[in-house]
Amino acid sequence: MKRRFRSDRGQVALEYIGFVPILLFVALCGIQLGWVAYVHEQADTAARTAARVEAQHPGRGVAAGAAAVREGLGAVVEVSTTEDAVTAIATIKINSIIPGLNPEPAKATATMPNDDPKVTGP
Repeated sequence: MKRRFRSDRGQVALEYIGFVPILLFVALCGIQLGWVAYVHEQADTAARTAARVEAQHPGRGVAAGAAAVREGLGAVVEVSTTEDAVTAIATIKINSIIPGLNPEPAKATATMPNDDPKVTGP
């Protein structure tokens, strides 16, 4: 009588299939983290550009801040001016690639000294 031992064939394939979703989730989290960092950097760029341009050329800061970032991001730039300084706030919505995750929009603020000749003189 020949005895058959139980084979482990196919076990590795089943373990791999069970582990693939975890690997995909970790990869998506890494991509999402990179996207969040990129959008925050773009918001910072928009705010700094808007404040700098508004300080030198009044009325042009909002357009310059929006143009400083990638067009598809949809940056919303607000500029406020006082006699001493120009402050710009840029807000960009962060899209999520992970279902159920709803990150807060990226928001950056920049302040520059007001270089407007009408305020500071020639």
